[in-house]
Amino acid sequence: MYWCEYAWLPGGVADGVLIEVEGARIAQIGQGAQGSAERLAGLTIPGLANAHSHAFHRALRGTAQEGKGDFWTWRDGMYEVAARLDPDSYLQLARAVYAEMALAGVTCVGEFHYLHHAPDGRPYADPNAMGHALIRAARDAGLRIALLDTCYVSGGIGVPLSGTQLRFTDGDAEGWAARAEHLASDYEGQPDVEIGAAIHSVRGVPPEQMPVVAEFSHRYAAPLHVHVSEQQAENTACVETYAATPTQVLHERGVMGPRSTVVHATHLTDVDVELLAQSGTYICMCPTTERDLADGIGPARAAADRGAPITLGSDSHAVIDLFEEARAVELDERLASGKRGHWRAAELLAAATGAGHSSLGFPDAGQLVPGAWADLVSVRLDSVRTAGAKGLEAVVFAATAADVHSVVSGGRRVVAEGRHQLGDVGSMLAKAIGELR
Repeated sequence: MYWCEYAWLPGGVADGVLIEVEGARIAQIGQGAQGSAERLAGLTIPGLANAHSHAFHRALRGTAQEGKGDFWTWRDGMYEVAARLDPDSYLQLARAVYAEMALAGVTCVGEFHYLHHAPDGRPYADPNAMGHALIRAARDAGLRIALLDTCYVSGGIGVPLSGTQLRFTDGDAEGWAARAEHLASDYEGQPDVEIGAAIHSVRGVPPEQMPVVAEFSHRYAAPLHVHVSEQQAENTACVETYAATPTQVLHERGVMGPRSTVVHATHLTDVDVELLAQSGTYICMCPTTERDLADGIGPARAAADRGAPITLGSDSHAVIDLFEEARAVELDERLASGKRGHWRAAELLAAATGAGHSSLGFPDAGQLVPGAWADLVSVRLDSVRTAGAKGLEAVVFAATAADVHSVVSGGRRVVAEGRHQLGDVGSMLAKAIGELR
């Protein structure tokens, strides 16, 4: 039993909320005196869903910001890190990154995984060794994971793969599907793992091969994610080659739908927005990465108004803080429009919780209701950032990841008094990144 000083329920913020947990699920919710229940101070919210992660990008934080450059120069540095990883070092790094996420209140991660093979492109003895390492890392850190196994075939539109990219590919979509089938069978029936699919981008997968990935998603009722229109250069090349935008290409190949998510969606046309909304496709915004790489500001409000659900991700992990991602959606809209008040706090928190979990294949998470996954994230309301307010606005517009003091994930206590059960996560990160470099 947990007694929450305040809790965000479907009807709003309530005080003195009792939550009974049985196993990994919420059994009952009511209001009353604390009694013998464990006290959770501050505001308790559902677990956050980080809907777009590249765990190994965390090694670039604080180094990729040196000097000038653009997305493409940043990508060169990312490839250097990717070239050094193996299953053991990736396990060590990802475990620390996911523990950092848990400290920030994340209970489920969508890992966009394309680092499949050895540096020379040859499969490991177990072709899914890298995927297994990520799943083990998530479990060790106390997170559920949607491993979005990524099809990656080309180095650009009409450009062959080279260098580090060779370890990303299975040759073609059929080769990807054969490997992904084995991975899906390994975790069949395991409720904390969802094996999803991903198309890297219109740059990474030729349109004629996209239906193979979409069919995998349909067969397993699994999430399907894809990078879309992150860069203007991507749009230009796509239109020149296919006489269609990336969104239109994906639509024509049957990729869109209520289990699909497009990531970034920074440079969309009005037609693109309408196609996404009519198909019920999620849009995952990653504002801290999009600003770090100078990508631009996507039309989140316009897309949401048309009916496309918005989710949030920390992507390159320039920051791991879903509160910052949430408020950045509003604050970036203010910069672009010169007006305030595009998003209510409850809408932004819903994007970071229920919508995010659903987009990752966990529709029974992200709300404090009986039967849902028992994910309880408690945020201090007495820190120097949050003192003086008690509503959702204090969390969404003032709190940071550092204000999370307790995390129960799937009924398991993984963070207590701001400390992860694995120990000193900062030291874990320093060791993993130091050895990688």
